[in-house]
Amino acid sequence: MVQRGDGSLEDFKARLPLGEIVARHVRLTRRGRELVGLCPFHQEKTPSFTVVEDKGFYHCFGCGAHGTAVDFVMNLEGVGFSEAISRLAEMTGIPPPARSAPSEPPPDPGLIEACAAALRYFRRALAAPDAAPARAYLEKRGIRPETVRRFELGYAPPGREGLKRALIAEGFREALLLEAGLVARRGETGETFDRFRHRLVFPIHDGRGRVVGFGGRALGEARAKYLNSPETPVFRKGRLLFNLHRAAPAARRSGELFVVEGYTDVLALAQLDALQAVAPLGTALTPDQLRLLWRLVDEPVLCFDGDAAGRRAAWRAALRALPLLAPGKSLQFALLPAGEDPDSLARGRGAAALELLRRDPRPLVDLLWQCELEANPPTTPERRAALGRRIRGLLREIADPAVREPYAEEWYARLRALGPSGPPRAGGRAPTVARPLDRRRIEEEMRAFERELQIRLLLPVLETPALLVEQEEAFAAIELSDSECERLRQEILCWYADAQSLDAVDLRNHLSKYGFDGLIEEMVAGDPRPRIAASADEDLLADWRAVLARLVRIAAQRREARMIDETLRSREGELTAARLAGLDRLLNPVPEDDPDRGDRGPLPPRK
Repeated sequence: MVQRGDGSLEDFKARLPLGEIVARHVRLTRRGRELVGLCPFHQEKTPSFTVVEDKGFYHCFGCGAHGTAVDFVMNLEGVGFSEAISRLAEMTGIPPPARSAPSEPPPDPGLIEACAAALRYFRRALAAPDAAPARAYLEKRGIRPETVRRFELGYAPPGREGLKRALIAEGFREALLLEAGLVARRGETGETFDRFRHRLVFPIHDGRGRVVGFGGRALGEARAKYLNSPETPVFRKGRLLFNLHRAAPAARRSGELFVVEGYTDVLALAQLDALQAVAPLGTALTPDQLRLLWRLVDEPVLCFDGDAAGRRAAWRAALRALPLLAPGKSLQFALLPAGEDPDSLARGRGAAALELLRRDPRPLVDLLWQCELEANPPTTPERRAALGRRIRGLLREIADPAVREPYAEEWYARLRALGPSGPPRAGGRAPTVARPLDRRRIEEEMRAFERELQIRLLLPVLETPALLVEQEEAFAAIELSDSECERLRQEILCWYADAQSLDAVDLRNHLSKYGFDGLIEEMVAGDPRPRIAASADEDLLADWRAVLARLVRIAAQRREARMIDETLRSREGELTAARLAGLDRLLNPVPEDDPDRGDRGPLPPRK
């Protein structure tokens, strides 16, 4: 829980010299109260990137990039929130925000050093005589020597203790090698041994380009063809992407980013001069990885095999992205021919493979619609009704109202276009009809969805007040749009501030005293979701945290919209004042010898 007052997160942000931080990456010119320059997040020739120092935010009128100094570092360097705070503290010398109870100690710097030493060992091993199988595999896959050097590929020899002995000889402790995931321990005997053996090794870097883990491809018989480093304090699979630190500059220059499934897919595209490709680390895309992608481009292209498994993977990625969608931030999908992946395409078709990935990728809205149609074709009235229900369920997953409304417009128009005979053409997109849309109904559905979210936030707190311990600040900072829910939230906070113990019965008695019984009964009766009790499993607790995060995002988007509106109104006011001053000069010229002419400048010559 972040403390208030001196040392708080707000205090830290307020002290950050936004102009100086941005000026490290952007050449800025002062224009009145603002600083302007070329946007670092998209290509432009005319400056549209503005830094408003007195209000503490930047905004690009070209691509819509907007945020604080923390957002700037997160988006530019592709790092998470905590890492951005650390980078800013290191950059400016301002102490980072103090925490009343640190969630976890910072990782040992020796972990990064150990991974760097392991990389040197693996790279030397690839040149040794016994690495012939690794070199033969690279040649067979068409991976050129310059690609091997660029991606720092290596080889883990088959011995059980080669890496361990080499790093201990360099002064690294065995306990540190275990923590870094470079060696493993056998449970029954306690002996330690190298985790990677007889494998082609792919180093994995964080957003700053530091080696934090490895992926290993088996070169012989092995239980797992691919093996990654285990989770460590510096290697979090769900927060990293293979090749991110190289892809980021290329993606910003080109405005495109490919997301592929494997390491060799990334290498194959790099050999076609497309370095703007990344891959997850053997898992489905996580929310943190999606946010990393959106910091680089607005609509990354996810490349999947065109067979049934590839379509299922695309569907899962699409569903995972829905709650995170924001204006301008979405996904596109390139579904490849069955049995093909970017690696095989690049080897078989050369530069034409890139054109195939770029050619008409499917927008997220189309992919979801098509998957729903194919899952259960709406050939009867009952099936069309079921499709409508599923579509409404998807809409409820979109947290941002500004995105949900156009999705609703598009999908409802397609539902109406289906008609009594099902889809107008097999496998195709239903045409949008020019029938007037019932906006009032859509707005009512969006308000109902937001109220449902707010109920899903408040009810678990009534049953388990201890949830507030770890999320007090976020729960206190948001403002709920439903007036009744907002009154209840404020009263919960009043109770929490004075509570001697976090007892659910005591909270309910307090709320009953202030007349909330009827509202709570109504909320409980109208909520179909399972209750979250003190013994709830982690999935239910994660659902509550996700609901809170959605509402925090919605509140932040509203604040951001208000800030942009204020800036635009300020600019319009300044422009109007300048125009009026010019008009006044034309209508009421002042003689050049008038001592009150002031700083109006020389008058134009009279004709």
